[in-house]
Amino acid sequence: MTEDYAARVRGKPIPKQHVETFLGTSSPRGAGNCATSHDAAAQARRHRQQRRWATQVIVTDELARRACAERGLTPPPDARPMHLLTIPETDVADLGSIVAAALAHSPAAQALLTALEREQEVPETAVRDYYDRNRDRFLTPDALRRGADPYAEPADIQPYEHVRDGIAQELRHAAARRAFFDWLDAARADVEYAEGHEHPGDPTHQDHEHRH
Repeated sequence: MTEDYAARVRGKPIPKQHVETFLGTSSPRGAGNCATSHDAAAQARRHRQQRRWATQVIVTDELARRACAERGLTPPPDARPMHLLTIPETDVADLGSIVAAALAHSPAAQALLTALEREQEVPETAVRDYYDRNRDRFLTPDALRRGADPYAEPADIQPYEHVRDGIAQELRHAAARRAFFDWLDAARADVEYAEGHEHPGDPTHQDHEHRH
């Protein structure tokens, strides 16, 4: 008998219908209008991969909800459907599409990321080192207008004390994202996927491609 769930998280089933509802479709879009069998096959493959991608987003939300509960965080509101998501392109580039979509979709994932960020400690030496190695990022407005060389005149660089807090926050945010990835990798060990709902990059299925 074919499973009626897309995945199980610590034994709890996530119904396939949740995935289809998130995608807003229950069949490959436009498959009936494809000009050739090759086009139809490509469309079907895209739909299968989209289904796998959506499963990952929904599983991440479920895992994040459990993590929030375990940490005693305030229960987050319901997740947002796919058609309401706004996913910055920079987040997709930095995080990969699955994690970027999960953070846009799941208030629980956002709450967990925020909690992880509060836990990060950035040494003063790391903040200073970042400042010293990225002087071009801290040119004064006048130096930017003149196109000044950031490694020529110290007077063209904003003082460390003026930018120190912003650098520390940026490094803390980056550390939190790394911690989120580490948490997610470990949490996924408790997930069992039904056939057709594996990770899009899982090499055990014929449609696999390495994307996040």
